[in-house]
Amino acid sequence: MKKLLGTLVLGISCITASYAQQEMVLEGTYQGANIYVQNPFSSSGVGFCVVNVTINGQQSIDEINSSAFEIDFSSYQLKRGAPVEVKIEYKDECNPTVLNPDVIKPTSTYVITSMNITPDGQFAFSTSNESGELPFIIEQKRWNKWVKVATVKGKGNSDKNEYSLQLKPHSGKNTYRIKQVDFTRKPRYSQEKRLIRSSVKEVFIGNDNPMRIAENLFFKDDSGKETATMYEIFNTKGLIVRKGYGSKVDMSGLAKGDYFVNFDAKFGQIIKKI
Repeated sequence: MKKLLGTLVLGISCITASYAQQEMVLEGTYQGANIYVQNPFSSSGVGFCVVNVTINGQQSIDEINSSAFEIDFSSYQLKRGAPVEVKIEYKDECNPTVLNPDVIKPTSTYVITSMNITPDGQFAFSTSNESGELPFIIEQKRWNKWVKVATVKGKGNSDKNEYSLQLKPHSGKNTYRIKQVDFTRKPRYSQEKRLIRSSVKEVFIGNDNPMRIAENLFFKDDSGKETATMYEIFNTKGLIVRKGYGSKVDMSGLAKGDYFVNFDAKFGQIIKKI
């Protein structure tokens, strides 16, 4: 009886070992291309490494018993940009290789179909031909450079997508553009959109003497009212020491000396901390 029990335990252990396996999961969006897998023999020399493949939870119908095989998405009626999850189960003593994993990474393919901005900064744009939920970065031309002012999550649909958000324009003429970056790290830009004149009043440094600032730097309009604006403050080494959006800036923690301020549409105005 003991001998029979030992034989059963050994048999169960062998069965468990033979089915021991690992799992590889690939997640992304369908881009119109298939995945190719290099599939070596298992180390035991019996059978191939991969034992099962599923796509979005459905059993793959592809032939996997070969040294290389294709995961064909055409049978799953996927639209471009649709979410994809591929699970590859394989024996634990070998490793399959996915030859082209980037084909399910979202790519920047958007087309801007409209883009508008109102004088008070209401920004709206529409796209088509998106192929994944990549973020859109809104940039504004400020202070002789492009500055990131907002981010919107892309919807990823191939048909029409509409977006709307509130921006903070500076006084006078404003220029905006849209940027998107995919896994290639190469940015794609829209055409520029110009707002000829915003409804924002011109902003000035509101301190009585900008060359004698002890604690706070103030921003005011021409009536003397404190006014919020986007700003950057640099030291004489060119390092940003303060940045943000507001009507005043706490300077008390900064060392004494000269600083340069970008605010509203103004660039490089000098102030002194005492």
